[in-house]
Formats: sequence, C-alpha cells, structure tokens
Amino acid sequence: MKDNVLMRVAARWNMPFLLVFALYTQTHGELGPGGGFQAGVMIAAAFIVYGMVFGADEMRRVVPRWITDVLAALGVLIYAGTGVYCMLQGYTFLDYTALIPSNPGGAEPWGMTTVEYGVGITVSCVMITIFNEITEGTLPGDQAETTTEKA
Repeated sequence: MKDNVLMRVAARWNMPFLLVFALYTQTHGELGPGGGFQAGVMIAAAFIVYGMVFGADEMRRVVPRWITDVLAALGVLIYAGTGVYCMLQGYTFLDYTALIPSNPGGAEPWGMTTVEYGVGITVSCVMITIFNEITEGTLPGDQAETTTEKA
C-alpha cells in the first residue's frame, strides 16, 4: 500500500480525527459508554492503520519498541498505584474515598479517571506491540532459505 497515494493521503488526514475521537472516548468514559479499553484500542488502531499503509518499519520508526514497553508498564503502574495508594491509606483496593477523604463523592470521578487512563495507555501499547510482533516475523521465503543452509 506504500505506492497507493489515495490510501496514504486518507490515512494521514484521518489519523488526527481517530486520535481526537479516542481521547474523547477516554475522557468521557466514566460518564457514558466507553473508557480506557475502548480508547486504547482506537489509539492503537490509528497507529496500526498508519503501519499498514506506510509499512511496519515506518510505524516502528514513529513508535519505537522501547516507548510501547515503557508506556505499557506505566499504564499498569498508574492503575495498580491508585489501588495501592488507597490500601496504604487504610481503605480497600481502589476505594477512591482514600483520594479525598473529606469529599468521598468527589473522589470517585478522580479515581475512575486515573484508572481509566492507566487502562487506555496499557491497552494501546499492548495492541501496538502485538502488531509489531506479528509484522516482525520471517517471510515464507526466508524460512525456506534457512532450512536449506543448515542441511
């Protein structure tokens, strides 16, 4: 698809809209349908479309492996760190009252938003990593050559 100008232009023009809609889904997840998982998949889909149109090597140049590894771990740390913080304050895991003990009703949106951001970051990075792992495989022709060289 690298040579298809229409696909390249469409992918380049649509990527910002995909990312903005994913961020909208992320930020309004606790208020309606959506949230971290859906937004993470949409963010990953935008980059995967980019990788399919411009090539997996180009996508790996834009989003290197170390970035997805670090951000996936950071997302898990945000999610788990919120729960551990609640436990350290003497509450149960993910009992958001611990975030603002004087205003438990106001603490819940903050806790839910924090957890959803952690989920979104992790899901998007894991989906991009899965795409990278699939596209880094050997080609069928390469496999045949390696078996004949060993013999």
